[in-house]
Amino acid sequence: MIHHRSEPARARKIWLMLVVAAVFGAVLVSPYLGLDVNASRLEVTSGTHYHLLVAHIFTALIALVLGPLQFVPAIRARGRVHRMIGRCYLLAGVLPSALTAIPVALLSGRLITQVGLVVPAVLWLVTGGLAVRAARDRDFARHRNWMTRNYALTFLAVTSRVLVPLILLAHLPFGGAADVQSMIPIGQALGWIVNLVVAEILIRRSRTRSVT
Repeated sequence: MIHHRSEPARARKIWLMLVVAAVFGAVLVSPYLGLDVNASRLEVTSGTHYHLLVAHIFTALIALVLGPLQFVPAIRARGRVHRMIGRCYLLAGVLPSALTAIPVALLSGRLITQVGLVVPAVLWLVTGGLAVRAARDRDFARHRNWMTRNYALTFLAVTSRVLVPLILLAHLPFGGAADVQSMIPIGQALGWIVNLVVAEILIRRSRTRSVT
């Protein structure tokens, strides 16, 4: 049995996540608003590489901001609105951002960047596809679980930025200061793993609550 009194608390957490996503999203896109290749936070090898990166970042912002709305109980209760937001999230956010992430990573020429972006990009597409299939099968619990995993991958944009300063602090006792730009790919490679672990914990807790 699910206690209804937990719904307001859950909604507050989701709205907080939306605020965090919007703030980090603004920070994420700000260096690219002027379309100045010299302001890029990531190393790019060509104009094409840079423009793919910009497309990836701006569509990731769409997914990052729209994603939390999928979990707001009041919005989920309005089926048409929920479906419309979900389609925008997947088709305007996840799909183009994941597809552009792959060439962005491959063009970087750095193995850690390639692993840190390609693997979560593929998982992003797979979990999104499985979420859609579950919704079409009207298995809404499974749909919610796959969307939780999918947004965990979307939230990599936030987690990777949080992990970078933590990695820099951990690096100080062993080798002094490190270059922030060189730490971003490491944050990306670790971030999606951390997020999926957290997502699985939340899914298991939700299952436990549903049977108590």
